Amino acid sequence: SLLVNATRQSTKEKVKLSPSLQGRMPDSIPNKQVDNPVGGHVKTCSLARTKQQLSSFHLIPPNVTFGVLKEGCTYTATVILKNVGVNFSRFWVKPPPPHTGLRVIYKPGPVAAGLQVELEIEIFAMANGREDTDGLEEVSHHIEILTEAETLLLPVRANIL
Repeated sequence: SLLVNATRQSTKEKVKLSPSLQGRMPDSIPNKQVDNPVGGHVKTCSLARTKQQLSSFHLIPPNVTFGVLKEGCTYTATVILKNVGVNFSRFWVKPPPPHTGLRVIYKPGPVAAGLQVELEIEIFAMANGREDTDGLEEVSHHIEILTEAETLLLPVRANIL
């Protein structure tokens, strides 16, 4: 029960549940459900009444922070896109605009349940003429990863010196 703690005494403060336990994912936009006659569906008695999504992805890590970058250099980071659903599922990455200097390198195709795909986030550090204080320019963009069930948003941040 959430009303008592581990020592069976009543809790003094409200317990905060994580978004995944509440049935929603942080930084994601659910897609309109469409019936996919081609996709592999699991039809078993144990999954017949569940409200959990049967196709879902998790990003590990959920955001990318490059830190301070030298102008004119290229940097990369790896993000894992893991299929935590029970069906195979497909995804597509919407290319970021060129002025951000971002590029996503990945191998397209279906991802089986329980498997993962690596996304390589590449940034070419370039200043666009706008400078913040201390001579740094901040680059901030949300990379959109479109899946069959939802649109995941991967925040990417960097400061260019």
